[in-house]
Amino acid sequence: MYLYIDGARLGAALMSDKNDMSLAEISSLVDAFYIGGTKNGALIGEAIVINNPELKEKFRYNMKQKGALLAKGRIIGIQFEQLFTDGKYYELATYAYKMAQKLANVLKEKGIGFYTQPESNQIFPILSKTVIEKLEKKFGFYIWTKYDENNSVVRLVCSWATKEEAVDEFIKSL
Repeated sequence: MYLYIDGARLGAALMSDKNDMSLAEISSLVDAFYIGGTKNGALIGEAIVINNPELKEKFRYNMKQKGALLAKGRIIGIQFEQLFTDGKYYELATYAYKMAQKLANVLKEKGIGFYTQPESNQIFPILSKTVIEKLEKKFGFYIWTKYDENNSVVRLVCSWATKEEAVDEFIKSL
């Protein structure tokens, strides 16, 4: 059995206060993973890292057969080179994480519970139907799941592009 990590939010997870691993350490433990680009500042694309030699065989051929091999793939690769120059990838991921934690801390202060503990750039607070209805008028988010008759879990995500003013406005509206 192979171990693969979906890396869409890998940057924010690496920057979490709860994380004690580096990207290199994670890489050494898995057969393959990818580094999400679009959720961490790239215009398009993901970078796949294959550590297991068995998985490398015919990988490019399979990509080509499935329409996933761009003729000018180096253009997408340049984004990742730039993201990992001077720690920009980690800087953007840290920012996304901090914005989510700022929001989570205020929710905790207000006595709002969470479906899962906020440990990355996405949080899942449990809000009343009344609060959700009011917030939906001003903010884009969606209901993750119904919690009970009067409350639901909502999914809130902060990214490299989240403006701190938007987080502050959400907090103010609470």
